Parts: sequence; C-alpha cells; structure tokens
Amino acid sequence: MKASLLTQEALKALPERLPQWRLSADGLSISRTFVFADFAQAFAFMTRMAEVSERLDHHPEWRNVYNRVEVTLTTHDAGGLTEKDVAWAEAANQSP
Repeated sequence: MKASLLTQEALKALPERLPQWRLSADGLSISRTFVFADFAQAFAFMTRMAEVSERLDHHPEWRNVYNRVEVTLTTHDAGGLTEKDVAWAEAANQSP
C-alpha cells in the first residue's frame, strides 16, 4: 500500500514537530546532520537506525564522514514526505 503524502497543514507543522530538521525548498524532503564525538559513535547511531529502518520498512538517504551523519528523508514511491519520514526522524531524534 502506497503511503499518503503529508497534507499542507502537516508540512506547515513540521518545524514545530521536528525543530532540528530542515524542510527542503520544494517541500519534498527533510534533512538533518547529526554530530557525534567520534566515528564509533556515528557508526553506532547508523547501526541503531538501520534496525529502525528495517522495522519501519523505510530507509534514509544518508552519508557518514567521520563523526557526522547527514540524513535526508523522503518517501520515493509517494513522491514526497509521508508519516514514514516523520516516524523515522522522531526515532532518530531519540537515538543519539
């Protein structure tokens, strides 16, 4: 079943709901950079979130450079942001 795109109202509420995340100019994705003390902590975060990704059946676009993990979320098959993205972002916010 295809996920439904967030409504305009839900998109407008994202900055309050996910204050550390940036909404893209086109409104199709959100992104955040997580910064850790070192590579091991950054990799541990990615490992924890890989398990969350499998559980949610939703996988991020992400990039790791030493102690930073840059994450972009969008639901490709829906063509933009869905509650899957919000759920992943909320889990990531609780993970570090």
